[in-house]
Amino acid sequence: MPYAALGPIAVHFPATVETNDQLTAEFPEWNVPLISSKTGIHQRYIAAPDECASDLGFHAAQKLMKTEGIDPQSIDFLLLCTQTPDYPLPTTACLLQERLGLPTHCGAIDFNLGCSGFVYGLALADGLIRTGAVKRILLITAETYSKYIDRDDRSLRTIFSDAAAATLIEASPQQTLTGFRFGTDGSGADTLLVTKGGARPAAQAHRPRHRKRWNSALYMDGPSLMNFTIGAVPQVVEEILADAKLSRDEIHLYLLHQATLKMLEQLRQRLGLSEDRLPICLQDCGNTVSSTLPILIQQMRQEQRIVTDAHHLLIGFGVGWSWAGCVWTPQ
Repeated sequence: MPYAALGPIAVHFPATVETNDQLTAEFPEWNVPLISSKTGIHQRYIAAPDECASDLGFHAAQKLMKTEGIDPQSIDFLLLCTQTPDYPLPTTACLLQERLGLPTHCGAIDFNLGCSGFVYGLALADGLIRTGAVKRILLITAETYSKYIDRDDRSLRTIFSDAAAATLIEASPQQTLTGFRFGTDGSGADTLLVTKGGARPAAQAHRPRHRKRWNSALYMDGPSLMNFTIGAVPQVVEEILADAKLSRDEIHLYLLHQATLKMLEQLRQRLGLSEDRLPICLQDCGNTVSSTLPILIQQMRQEQRIVTDAHHLLIGFGVGWSWAGCVWTPQ
C-alpha cells in the first residue's frame, strides 16, 4: 500500500513588513515591548489591500515548483487550507488550479481550518494516496488574517501575520506519517471567530465569549484559548505516544503550532521538555495560522535539525476548537 510522504516546502510572505518599532511610533501609548515579551513576535507580514490568500498561495507554489523542478501537470490533487478565501464561491482551490496550470484531471478542494489545518491536510493527503487514486498532492496553506483586523486592535495586530506555504506530498512505500489523532470541541467557537461574510443572519450569529474591545471583524479570547490549549495538547501528545508505543524521550523534536511565545513556553513546561526539543520560530514572522508548521519544518530543515529515521511530533491546535497531531519519521 502507498503512503503519504512529506516532501519539500516553499514559503511566501507579502512584501510589507510591520515591525514593533513601527507600531510603537504609530501608537506610543501601547507598551509594545511588554506585549512582545509575551508574544515573542518582533515583526509581521501584511498582505496588500488587493492581495488575497490565493495570491500568496500561488507564489508559494510557483516557488516550490521552480526550486524543485516540479511539472505542474504531475500534480494529481490540490488541497488548500484557508479561512480567508477569495470568495464564498467558487472554491479558491479551483482558481489556483487554473492559475498554476495544473491538469484538469486534478482534484481541488478548500478546507476551512486554522491552526490545526496543516496536520489535517497531511491526513487528508495520506488518505487520498492510500486509495491509489493519486500519487502527487500539492498542499497549500494560506491566510490573510490581517484583513479581519482593525488598525487600532492592540491584541490582534501584534500577533497575526499573513503568509502561505506550499508542500509537496508524494506516494511512498514507506509509512512516515503515523498515529494521527484529531479533536474537536465546538463549544469553543465563541473564543476565536469572524461572523461577517457568511450566510447566517447577524441576529443569529455566535456572540463573542466576552466583551469585544476593538472593531476588528476577528474576535479572540486569549485566556480561554490558553486554557483550552494547555488542557488539550498534553493529552493528545500522550494519546499519540501511547498509540505509537513511544516514550517522550524517543521524540526528537516536538513541532507545535507557533501561536505565541507564552503559550509555547507553558506547553514546554507542561511536557517537561528542554528548549532545543520544542523549537520556537515566530519572532520574525508572527503567528501565520495554518502555515506555522510548514514554516517551522522549513526552518528546521535549513538548520539541519530534522533527523532522518528519528521520530518527530507534529501538533496543530486552535480555532474551532480543533486540534490534530501525528508522528513524522522522515526517511
